[in-house]
Amino acid sequence: MITCEFEKGPKTSLRHVVVDALIVEDSKILLIKRAEHLINGGKYALPGGYLDRDETAQQAVVREVMEETGYKVEVDKLFKIIDNPDRPQEDRQNVAFIYVVRLLEKIGEHDPSEVSEVKWFDLAQLPSDDEFAFDHYQTILEYKKKYTA
Repeated sequence: MITCEFEKGPKTSLRHVVVDALIVEDSKILLIKRAEHLINGGKYALPGGYLDRDETAQQAVVREVMEETGYKVEVDKLFKIIDNPDRPQEDRQNVAFIYVVRLLEKIGEHDPSEVSEVKWFDLAQLPSDDEFAFDHYQTILEYKKKYTA
């Protein structure tokens, strides 16, 4: 949460809006490894990040995937919204919009200030839960249950 004090008003806590992308092709999922200096650095995660001012959540997920993987994508559908105030491994309440996206083409490289590795994993052979940032492992398990069962 961001704590703000409004002019002539009370203090309040604001929430962040984040977006994440489930990118699955041929039973493989594209994951990023977060740069070491970030919260949960060195852990695997879904590509994603914060919503910027003046953009929609769908625009944000397309931008974040490009920044973190170098892939141009198209939003297929909203998978879920996570608004749990007690999300694991979070130091603030982030409200997350999780999208299923389709790859269009690789047109760039990942941003090394945010991501140390971009890697495809077989959905049946994911890294262990403790190697994931935030609650992304649980999100992937929910995806697998819904779309691969």
